[in-house]
Formats: sequence, structure tokens, C-alpha cells
Amino acid sequence: MSRAFVKESDDDLAAGELPERPVPAHANYVTPQGLEQLRARVRELAELHEQLKAVAADDSEAKRKLREVERDQRYFVAQLERAEPVDPAQHPRGEVRFGATVKVEDAAGRVETFSIVGDDEADVAAGRISWASPLARSLLGARVGDTVKWRRPAGETELEIVAIDYPQ
Repeated sequence: MSRAFVKESDDDLAAGELPERPVPAHANYVTPQGLEQLRARVRELAELHEQLKAVAADDSEAKRKLREVERDQRYFVAQLERAEPVDPAQHPRGEVRFGATVKVEDAAGRVETFSIVGDDEADVAAGRISWASPLARSLLGARVGDTVKWRRPAGETELEIVAIDYPQ
């Protein structure tokens, strides 16, 4: 019988391995701040690993958490090893590149600001988008006054580049 029709027990799920966090196939560009964030995360996970390892033998919840920490360690160590630091201060000021903070205006007059950062630095709620995202790809290479097309699932929209800034 196919495994697709066999119900796994809760014990199998609890003892099972966690799926790995996928490492993106594209380059891992990071800002100087993003590189330090990766290093800090690796240190934090190493400390947490040691703490959990000390109690995991007697605590099933600690064992579960230890597996999560080990998975996250593999991911963040791989990301740190793949990191390609980019200093945004070296980019030409008049063009959107990695590390830029871009102010855009849509056809309805809504103005939004986005910073183009590395994958692990991205936080859409904070206005930081991955350089590999569709929005960032549509902005890269544009200049103030340019209009770009952002292809998104909800439909294509046009954005005008209002301002470009880079950290000092």
C-alpha cells in the first residue's frame, strides 16, 4: 500500500526530523549590518544549543527545541559561509542598487519607502525587502523620476521613483 494512505502516529511526528530550512540558490548578498546580524544569530544559536544540550536528555520539550536549534544552526551557518558583503556606500547615488532606500509613489498617490537588503535581513513590515523579491528586481537600476512596472499576483502596477538614499 502506498504511504500516502497510511496515517502516521503522533509518536512518529514527534520523533521525526524537522524539514530543513531551504537555502536560496541565488547569491547571499548582505549589507554590513546584515553580516553582523548573521554572525550574532550564529553565536546566539550556539549558546542556546549548549544550554538545551545540558537538559535535553531528561526533557522531551528540550529535545524538540534542540532539534529546531540544530536545524536553524545549519541554515544560518550556511548563510554566513555564503554571505557576500556589499557596502552600499560604494554605489552610485543616482541609481537604485543593493542597500538603497527607495521612496516610491503609485498611481493612487500613495508613497512608500523600501530598503533593498539581503534575504535574512528582509522584514516587509519594517519596509526592508529582499533584493531577490519581485518588487526589488523591478526597482533595481532605476533613477529618480523613472517609472517602473511591478508585476505582482494582484496585477501589474506602476511606481514612480521619488527618492533614492544610501546609508553613510
